[in-house]
Amino acid sequence: MLILAITALTSWQAFNRPALIDQFILHPYRVKHENQWYRLISHAFIHANFTHLALNLFVLWQFGLVVQNYFMYTDAEPLIPLPGSYNFFMLYTGGILFAAIPAMIKHAENPSYRSLGASGAVSAVLICYILLFPTAKLLLFFVIPMPAFLAGALFFLYEHQMGKRGGTGIAHDAHLWGGIYGLLFTFASDKQVGHRFLQETMNYFNF
Repeated sequence: MLILAITALTSWQAFNRPALIDQFILHPYRVKHENQWYRLISHAFIHANFTHLALNLFVLWQFGLVVQNYFMYTDAEPLIPLPGSYNFFMLYTGGILFAAIPAMIKHAENPSYRSLGASGAVSAVLICYILLFPTAKLLLFFVIPMPAFLAGALFFLYEHQMGKRGGTGIAHDAHLWGGIYGLLFTFASDKQVGHRFLQETMNYFNF
């Protein structure tokens, strides 16, 4: 997947180059007042440290390839017909942009606020995967097995609560909005996804 390679290479280059981080990072004040709109995308290709990068790349590799193949090789019925090869690109880039909305709303007049990382886009991919495969087994904290639909519910609950609490140094609102975009995009990309999700979830409980 090209996105994986570009993100890994750019982030690795930025780890020891503060000037590159400053050039790419999401800085809402400069976006608004200096028209540096490219930052709404570029911030997703740099990360704070290796752990931050590795986690996002792992989730993207684990779920992104499956989602990409689904869009390319299945007969989904989208609300807005688009070539399958464009769907994953729109899911990922849309997740980046949608996840940046909270920062732009809250911090456009705050010169000191900055954020970086692909977590919003990765959240969109993860939620898309959960909607498409609701009973797949996921490992919470890489240890606790649970069905994907339960992991998705916990994701939204956790990010909402942590976003309200604040003070963590993590943009939980970006994760939340990225997940919401993934939800909306998946429903728009496949008219049957809601029915399948409900049916598979009910079958899981033997209803």
